Amino acid sequence: MPTPPNPAALPLVPLPTLADPTDATAPHVLLVYTGGTVGMAVNAAGELAPMELSRLDGQMPELARLPLRVSLLSLPEPIDSSNVDPADWLFLAQLIGTHYAGFDGFVVLHGTDTMAYSAAALSYLLEHLGKPVVFTGAQVPVGARRSDAPRNLVTALEIAAARHPRAGTVRVPEVGVFFNDVLIRGTRAKKVESQQFAAFKSENYPPLARAGIGLYFSDKSIRRLPTAPLRVHQRLETSVAVLHLFPGITAAVVEAVLGVPGLRGCVLATYGSGNAPTAAWFTESLRQARARGVWLLNVSQCVEGRVVQGKYETSAALASLGVVGGDDITTEAAVTKLMFVLGLGLGEAHTRQLLGENLRGEITP
Repeated sequence: MPTPPNPAALPLVPLPTLADPTDATAPHVLLVYTGGTVGMAVNAAGELAPMELSRLDGQMPELARLPLRVSLLSLPEPIDSSNVDPADWLFLAQLIGTHYAGFDGFVVLHGTDTMAYSAAALSYLLEHLGKPVVFTGAQVPVGARRSDAPRNLVTALEIAAARHPRAGTVRVPEVGVFFNDVLIRGTRAKKVESQQFAAFKSENYPPLARAGIGLYFSDKSIRRLPTAPLRVHQRLETSVAVLHLFPGITAAVVEAVLGVPGLRGCVLATYGSGNAPTAAWFTESLRQARARGVWLLNVSQCVEGRVVQGKYETSAALASLGVVGGDDITTEAAVTKLMFVLGLGLGEAHTRQLLGENLRGEITP
C-alpha cells in the first residue's frame, strides 16, 4: 500500500436509504470499501471491472429500504485481498479510530481470500472495542447474476446497527465476519470454500448470530467486556513465519524457516493435539531458535480440537523448549496475534503470558 492518506481527509458519501439523513436518532453506519470481488460490476463490454462505489445504490436497490443512515468511504486505491498486508490493517484500525465517535457501527467490504486475517488483526488492534466492526464481501460481484453481495451487505449493515431490544445497548461490540448466513467472531473465522456461498466457518466456537427470516443473535456467545475508551494500537511485528509440518520434512526446510534473519516469531502448525517429530535435529532446531529469541506458537493443523502439549510423548518436549501452546486458536488468529503481541515490545514474561492468554476471544477457556 502506498503512503496512506489521512483517514479524516477521505470523503464520506451518504447513501440514500429509508432513514432521514438529518434524523440523529436513526443508527448511523460507516461503510468502508477496501476492494475485492464485491466491488466489481459488469461494464458495457460485458466484462467484470472495478465499480465506482458511489453507484452502489443503483446496483443494490435494497439499500433504499434500510431504516438507518449509511455513509460510504472508499479507499483511494482498492486493494485485492491477496495483496493486503499489515500496513493496511494499521490504516483500517486508524480509520475506524478516527470515525469511532461519529458512527454506531462499521461495515468493511473486503476481498474474501484474506478476510479472516484482516478481521483477526483488527480484533487485536482495536482494544476495548464497544461497537460492531463487521467484515463482509461476496463470492460473486454485485453486478453479476446470482450475486451474494446484496444479502451479505444488507445483513452486515443491519448487524452493525443492531441494538439489544431490552437493554438498548450495542448488540455485537466485536469485530466479526458476516457471510452467507452466519456472523463469526473475527478471531474464529476461516475461509473454507472458494466455490460456494458459505465461504467461512466459525472454528471451535459457535456463530455470534444467524440470518434467516430474521436475525437471531447468540447473546451468550458475544463478548461483553467492561467499558473503557477505545485504544487503537499502531504497531505490528511483521517478522513472523508459519512452519507447516509434514511427514518427511527435512532439517534444511526447518532451518530455512527458523533461520530467517531477524525472525521474531513462528507459528508451528503441528499434528493432532500439538504433536511434532521427536528427532534430535528437530528439537535442536527449535532450541536454537528460542535461544535466538524467536517465539514459537504451537497451533494444530486440525480444524477442530485443541493443542494440549504433553498429552503425548511427541509434544511433551515442546513446552520444555519454550514453545507456547496455542490451545484452539486458528492459524489466521495465531499469525496476527504474534504480530500484535510482539509489536507491543514487552519483556519475556509478559510476552509469554499474552501469547498464551485469551485476548480477543481467540481461545476457548
